[in-house]
Amino acid sequence: MRQIIALGGGGFSMEPDNPLLDQYILKQSIKPKPSICFIPTASGDAEDYIERFYQFFHKQNCNPSHLSLFKPQTRDLEGFLLKKDIIYVGGGSTKNLLVLWKEWGLDHILRKAWNKGIILAGISAGAICWFEEGVTSSFGEGLESIKCLGFLQGSHCPHYDGEIDRRPAYHRLINSGDIQGGIAADDGVAIHFIEQNVNKIISSRPNAKAYQVSLNKHNIEEELQTYFLGS
Repeated sequence: MRQIIALGGGGFSMEPDNPLLDQYILKQSIKPKPSICFIPTASGDAEDYIERFYQFFHKQNCNPSHLSLFKPQTRDLEGFLLKKDIIYVGGGSTKNLLVLWKEWGLDHILRKAWNKGIILAGISAGAICWFEEGVTSSFGEGLESIKCLGFLQGSHCPHYDGEIDRRPAYHRLINSGDIQGGIAADDGVAIHFIEQNVNKIISSRPNAKAYQVSLNKHNIEEELQTYFLGS
């Protein structure tokens, strides 16, 4: 069973005192104490980001590790990653993430991990990357579309309510044909895919939502059923 959990925002990096989304990710593993590996490429392997990952996950019932492409712990990236139960990708520059992954062959390794049944998760850039297309600020001066790995069909827009320009930019890009329709997520929302289907949409905030956004003469935005984990 192939699973991807895409966080529009939230998790340990945005809500350090709200563990609901990250605990949900851990619970999707069949292992009582899963191994979870953080890939912080999009942030340039920022040390404080890595430290925040360990500060949170060392307190959980799991075995945390990380993979750096700037200071690789091993030459055998494939062997290292394919032993994990969960791979969690951090936020930052989607463009730089994709360029570096392709240079290192990580795009192919991660597809192997997905096909093997290793759970893939990520926030912001780490959520966009799994889709065919996404909305990114990677190029500077506004929001643009970007081609991604294509594990999941359609497009994705994170931070839908967290950044004022996200919703209008997503609508504009879909309306112009620069990007195909897809799914948007507020901060605090995670979309859990099994294969290509949305299995469940969950949130760490009571009023956070996800939306299906498409083009039919005008942009059509459909609010999707979201389950608040704190209820």
